[in-house]
Amino acid sequence: MNQVAQKKYRIGLIANRSHQDAQDSALVQLIRGSQQAISFLQPEFVVVGRTLDAMITHGLMEICSQVERFPYGRDGGLMKLVSRVVDHNPLNAVDAVIYLIDPVDPSSIFPEAVALKRQCVIHKKPFLATLASAREWLELEAHSAGAPIDISLNHSFHLQQEGIALIAHDAMKQKMLLLAEKHFTLLDQFKHRYATGTTGGLLNQLAQKIKGEEAGRHWVKPYLSGPLGGDAQLAELVLDREIRRILFLEDPHVARQHEADIQLLERAARTVTEFAQVISEADGVDHWLSNLGKRVDASERRDQ
Repeated sequence: MNQVAQKKYRIGLIANRSHQDAQDSALVQLIRGSQQAISFLQPEFVVVGRTLDAMITHGLMEICSQVERFPYGRDGGLMKLVSRVVDHNPLNAVDAVIYLIDPVDPSSIFPEAVALKRQCVIHKKPFLATLASAREWLELEAHSAGAPIDISLNHSFHLQQEGIALIAHDAMKQKMLLLAEKHFTLLDQFKHRYATGTTGGLLNQLAQKIKGEEAGRHWVKPYLSGPLGGDAQLAELVLDREIRRILFLEDPHVARQHEADIQLLERAARTVTEFAQVISEADGVDHWLSNLGKRVDASERRDQ
């Protein structure tokens, strides 16, 4: 295949200790499981200290041959990665960050770890904190660029068996409605759609406009609003593996009184890291939904 015009990605990479030490760790599963996509995309990985040591120990460098080493976390490696997220120089900046987070590792709530995610949202770059999100993102980017599909992932693209959560902060609700309308046909394929509070009601109004009053009335199953516990209700569905994908449009510029609830939902996804994922930025959601539609179509054509 001709890859001359293909985008050259630089991807920040770090994994908490429990996700890098074992032979079947999330880091190993990610790189070995995504070998086809990595081989096609040929990204350069910007890897924080100990994670690179683990890659060398596990013999992963033959798959990830283009690497820039950053210092260990204790020496500022994660802080430097935050700087590369906001850097405007394409030779220095990273285009996405894979941070395989263990929800019980205290380093995942260090200021630099929290800032890393926030700056990814602000600067419209994917922040991939679970094994599932990283594998799917690499697969979708590779397939969109012309790579063949990885059939080992086909099970997760049968949307008629999948649940999805649609959540938006107040300032982002209009963007959620625009995204839902643009990608309505794709979202309509999911077996279940869930939302919190007001967002759920707005989405059902949109569905009634598109599908008709009766057919669209219960298009989304609404739960409580986030501040009243809706995020916790959805977190339980994630832990029970009834929701694989969470579209959570965050407003990073306002203080949020229910920040702990937001973190709880993200933590639930990280607890089932091989299953669930959270996508938190509007442009990223739009891009992801477009690529997801292409991948679903390819999977269906192959199954026919």
